Amino acid sequence: METASYEVRRSARRRRTMSISRQAGRLVVTVPARMSATQERQLVPGFVRGFLAKEAARRLPVADTELQERAKRLFAAHLRPAAEGFEPVFSVRWSGRMERRWGSATTASGTIRISERLRTMPAWVGDYVLVHELAHMLETNHTKRFWALVARYPLAERARGYLEGFSHASDGEGAGRRIESLLGGLSTDWTAEGAALDPNGRGSGSTGRWAGGV
Repeated sequence: METASYEVRRSARRRRTMSISRQAGRLVVTVPARMSATQERQLVPGFVRGFLAKEAARRLPVADTELQERAKRLFAAHLRPAAEGFEPVFSVRWSGRMERRWGSATTASGTIRISERLRTMPAWVGDYVLVHELAHMLETNHTKRFWALVARYPLAERARGYLEGFSHASDGEGAGRRIESLLGGLSTDWTAEGAALDPNGRGSGSTGRWAGGV
């Protein structure tokens, strides 16, 4: 499990609950302003560990074989109905050498590579990257048909917003540019990192009860 540093913020608006979220790639825990330093030391670390455990359970599988099976299921659910009978042969694997891209697709060989950095992100964001690359198996370039295929994934816009938020928060080259400007040819070229939304459109995070007094 990830061992993460985190920032604790105190809020006068909070009375009996704590919350945790990722903001610009870092963990932020918000606690009641009246929580004592002792209570903070006792309660916050366990709260963070619980959040990380739940987050890890929602991430993409580690093994290439499981990633391949996930890609097959995504293709069947979202792209096959629009494939007009075409059934592409493709292979999907993780790549630890993709520092500036989230994914790439080579249609000639049917090879899809997914950046290992996506392992730390919610599975629904990684699924969007998979669908994006799988769509290249049906439509090589970023045409209207291509984007229509990608849009068949229900959380496409939210996932794109997640990745664009990371791009705006990044200090590296390409920060602040829209994802479209970082896409080209047969592969995605995203330098994204950023603020999360869950599948319901809320901030990616958790809320917990605090047993302390008001």
